Amino acid sequence: MSRFDHVWRTSTVRLTATFITIFSVFAILLMAFIGWQSSVQIQRQQTNDIDREVRLFQRIEANQGIRALAFAVNRVSTQPGPGLYFLGDASGLYLLGNVADIPPDVLIDPGVYSFDYERPNPWFEDNANPDAPRRTGVAVVRSVELSNGMRLVVGRDVVERRGYSAIILQSFLVGVAGIIVFSLIAGGITARRVLRRIDTIRDTSTKIMSGNLSERVPITRRNDEFDGLATNLNAMLDRIEQLLQGLKEVTDNVAHDLKTPLTRLRNKAEAALRDTASEASREEALEAVIVESDRLIQTFNALLMIARVEAGAPSGVLSEINVSEIASDVAELYGPVAEDAGIEVIDRVAPDVRLKANRELIGQAMVNLLENAVKYARPEDGGSGRIVVELQRDANLVRIVVADSGPGIPEAERKRVLERFVRLEESRSEPGSGLGLALVNAVARLHDGQFRIEDNAPGVRAVLELPAG
Repeated sequence: MSRFDHVWRTSTVRLTATFITIFSVFAILLMAFIGWQSSVQIQRQQTNDIDREVRLFQRIEANQGIRALAFAVNRVSTQPGPGLYFLGDASGLYLLGNVADIPPDVLIDPGVYSFDYERPNPWFEDNANPDAPRRTGVAVVRSVELSNGMRLVVGRDVVERRGYSAIILQSFLVGVAGIIVFSLIAGGITARRVLRRIDTIRDTSTKIMSGNLSERVPITRRNDEFDGLATNLNAMLDRIEQLLQGLKEVTDNVAHDLKTPLTRLRNKAEAALRDTASEASREEALEAVIVESDRLIQTFNALLMIARVEAGAPSGVLSEINVSEIASDVAELYGPVAEDAGIEVIDRVAPDVRLKANRELIGQAMVNLLENAVKYARPEDGGSGRIVVELQRDANLVRIVVADSGPGIPEAERKRVLERFVRLEESRSEPGSGLGLALVNAVARLHDGQFRIEDNAPGVRAVLELPAG
């Protein structure tokens, strides 16, 4: 396939060609109409001039007599211009005028006629000489019979009008050619620019399909529809890259973090199968296997929950819920557990705050936040800890805050802890899988909200913001 065939098969070039054709046809028809109207107007103007002069001569003849008429015809006949004049007697013999040879039928039957004529050249002095050059042409005339029986013929040379028509036609042809040429140039430039942008998107997608997920569609400063498309594509590619990177990290973390509990499971089971193992040690090993299995099940449940949330298909539909009841119930549920650990739970939940959300996921997010707070709320100096559960509504935003008085999280690690299986070194001694905050972050994204970790000075301030509308 030639390059021309390839270019012609593109929708952009076809649409451009269609536009050029429509525009050219319309422009040609418009210019043809203007030219035709101009020619008609010139012809009409000549006819009006002839009729006006005929009426003028008739008034002169009626009011001032034949001598005044003869003087008037003689005066206009000697002036240069396209006018043709003939004044003859009742029999049609030439008396005055710049045209002496008039066809007999024009003189016999008054009316409007067109014929070829010959007259002296007004720019040549010796017109009496029979060899002097004569002026020829085509005339449109009106013949009338005066009240005294004399014949008057007034006309105009149409060669001049045809010259105007020729100029109009020439201008029309030049204009048509210019329209076609400039339309092709403009269409070619437009198609080239559009195809260049499309080729850029295609080349970028080809590089991405080859495995380079960091490629993005270039965005110009024109802020046109292609830039809007490129922005949306880049946002989609960012999201896909994040998901693929998250999938890779999940695979690595699952292999790393689940290897240890699976190894412990195997060791416990192997110890229980030894012949030297007592009944008590076997029972203890089986209980340990059950505990480890429960932790693994919880880990996989959390992974499934995150995957379901990120897929945008949570259990149940979004409905209007009372977030105040959920926050108060979770705070009340973890109150005794926190009290046993020497931690005070303070409830600052505003009453009757509602929003459209998934009740199960909001409740799970609150549980994860409270569990983390109970684990890490005790200060480093060993004193009593404190957890504050807040719920506020500001305009169209619902803000859920769980703040503790623990050692806190370094600022450089606050975004990283929202990823799956991420646990700080000081947290390795605590039970958990590193999926709690990742689930909260997924719930926030599902509800078009935002989850962030802030400094509580001391401790951590976990803020979950959700749109109330």
